[in-house]
Amino acid sequence: MNVEKILAISGKPGLYELKVQTRSGLVAESMIDGKKITVGLRSNVSLLSEISMYTHSEEKPLVKIMRAIAVKENEGPAIYHKEDNDKLIAYFKQIVPDYDEDRVYASDIKKVLNWYNMLQAKGMVSKEEPKIENAESIKEQVVEEVKVKKETKKEAKTEKAEKVEKPKAKTKK
Repeated sequence: MNVEKILAISGKPGLYELKVQTRSGLVAESMIDGKKITVGLRSNVSLLSEISMYTHSEEKPLVKIMRAIAVKENEGPAIYHKEDNDKLIAYFKQIVPDYDEDRVYASDIKKVLNWYNMLQAKGMVSKEEPKIENAESIKEQVVEEVKVKKETKKEAKTEKAEKVEKPKAKTKK
């Protein structure tokens, strides 16, 4: 299940797929109707890959919870998110038996099930464990990206300094 570019935007229904990042925000496409929207930097945007839910022992990533639903439902749709709260809580307890009832509300469960069903309808859920890249290779990629950015900034500063140092030729009239 690859949800690295899937966003939840506060105040907007459903999920969005990140299309482009801009200087002033980002462009996202709705997974409900396919419409593209621009989102400013001030909007509260969360990546699904960064969201977790409380359990009694730790915070469990949403991706693992969705994978557990996919396993239970054999990659099919989950229970409808507008069912009775008691049904939803009983269903969720089968998936995450140790979730913290004091900090995870019925509205949170509804949201997770709604998001799961959206992703399932788009064919984005999977029972498979994600292939984790070697931590060293990820670290090397990040270090390389930082080096490239630093070099680009140095070049830009050098060009700017050269432009400032060159005086313009004076012409006599």
